[in-house]
Amino acid sequence: MSKLSWEGFPIGAAPTRELLQYIPQLSLAERDRRWSEVRTRMASKGIDALLLVGNDSFFGMGTVNLRYLTQVGSVFGGYALFQADDDPVVWNSNQPQMQRPTNPYLGTQEWVSDIRINHGVEAVAGELRDRGLEKATIGLAPFSSTLVTIPLIFQAEMESLRRELPSARVLDAASILQELRQIKSPEEISLLTSAAQIARKAVDAMITTAKPGMTEAQVYAEMVKAQIVNGAEPSVFNLLSSGPVDHSESEIWHLLHGAEQPAAPSMRPLSKGDVVISEFHTQYGGYLAATEFSVYVGQNAPEKLKDVWKVCVECFDATLEVMKPGKTLEEVWKAVRRPAEVAGMDFVELGFHGHGMASPEFPTVVHRPEMGGPKSMCGEGIEEVEIQEGMVFGNNIDVYNPKWKMDVGCMYGDLVVVGPSGAEPLVHVPRELPESV
Repeated sequence: MSKLSWEGFPIGAAPTRELLQYIPQLSLAERDRRWSEVRTRMASKGIDALLLVGNDSFFGMGTVNLRYLTQVGSVFGGYALFQADDDPVVWNSNQPQMQRPTNPYLGTQEWVSDIRINHGVEAVAGELRDRGLEKATIGLAPFSSTLVTIPLIFQAEMESLRRELPSARVLDAASILQELRQIKSPEEISLLTSAAQIARKAVDAMITTAKPGMTEAQVYAEMVKAQIVNGAEPSVFNLLSSGPVDHSESEIWHLLHGAEQPAAPSMRPLSKGDVVISEFHTQYGGYLAATEFSVYVGQNAPEKLKDVWKVCVECFDATLEVMKPGKTLEEVWKAVRRPAEVAGMDFVELGFHGHGMASPEFPTVVHRPEMGGPKSMCGEGIEEVEIQEGMVFGNNIDVYNPKWKMDVGCMYGDLVVVGPSGAEPLVHVPRELPESV
């Protein structure tokens, strides 16, 4: 009879490794690259330990920094302690059933092995004290972005940290992770490419399903199904709208950009003469492929709508032509917007933003300053920032013709990666406006 451990399993028993072949993996070499880069930046800022904070905020992106260094991206959130000279500790879920007989993330990745039940900031502070870091400089790294400009950490967490470690020096260190995530490694680009390939399947599902009599909900569901059954994570970001191109001027429709949940999807049935528009993400191995697309329901789409679509494609082509290493952001966004300006058209978004584990990432330029919204999304102060090889961008091309209709337009966008000689699309969205019957 074999000797048993305290958990009731034979000595030497370990979490199964079978799942590793079914879940996208990043190599240990990629892990070591990231850890080395982070530790170098920690040293330059005098940081003794990073405290990574994860939560299920903003379509699940609140876990990005924690996942970037540990490959644990649980929707339950949690914390991770990352030091210059020791392996990370992850605290995941405060629910005991998620830890028995073992934490599931011990069988889905190989980057970290010390995963504990999450008893809150008090447990993290206790670990810091046990390591002699009660007076250390701690870099706090919750999630933030060019859209979510306020770091996603609760006030109660901050108060608890200060109460538990009154002599510690706490710094904002989220910028360390944001800077590292700007340039994608070959392994990251590989995951983004896989995400983009699945995104194209979702586009095809949108085209196939957007027929008269089908509901918005059916179109939406088939898009999500196409993602999940092909290996994408069940993290849903799909801003979708539908409505009649021709309608009474006394009615204002939201057909310049898709709407977020729960405004969409609805049980509204599609009719001939409708347009369906969507901006959606496809998540694979933690990486997001950006896509924007439009479908006309019926045959013989109005020429004015086709004209808007044509300008969208021209704006995208301008992106591919000018987005090269060494070009400034201002050079790129002016070139991208020129086709719309020449055609006398306007936009609600027209530009690009960094894309990877989160969206939008730095740099982001999609609005004009006078349109409102976060200043971090209109290009102010970053005009001279240069495009670099390894950057990945999502396109936001949401154009309309104000001389025709103020509430109807087209959405078009792909995911592009910047190579040594320019940008290449990864989703390969169709260049013709689909007519679905």
